Amino acid sequence: MPMTEPPATSTTFLEAVALRAKDADVFASCRVEGERLACAARDSAAPAHYRVDTAGGSVWVSLVTPDRWLSESIETDLLHTGDKLNELIDEELVELGYTGSGCSFQHYRSDDKLFTFRTAVPVTAAQVAACDAGAVGECARFLLAYEACFRGLGDMQGGDED
Repeated sequence: MPMTEPPATSTTFLEAVALRAKDADVFASCRVEGERLACAARDSAAPAHYRVDTAGGSVWVSLVTPDRWLSESIETDLLHTGDKLNELIDEELVELGYTGSGCSFQHYRSDDKLFTFRTAVPVTAAQVAACDAGAVGECARFLLAYEACFRGLGDMQGGDED
């Protein structure tokens, strides 16, 4: 008797993205928490997490930190270099094979007092529910692009010890 697979949920989608994140070996840890994948930043001077959120029918990738100084160190780097964050994210996406249009980002302090940088991932709720392989790949691509982009900014690599 053939086995049937249980219906896919956003958790199985997130578990599939988590497997790709773990395979990339760039995060300190990865774990699925309900409708969120949380990946701890490796070597950051302060606690920071890369996230994939699937709640509310949209998929978002983000970098969050409770540390104001870490957020400001990232902003300061961008100010001093003149780089635009959306262009840096786009460059990393292209390096990872993304062929879509440029992305935008939001930067704010959330209601739970986390300094947040986030970008919408161009996948649909139906793709998440179906655990669509293309959507899993796209979401993983955005997550890894975020990590590659932010890794070199501010104190994401432990900061300067001047």
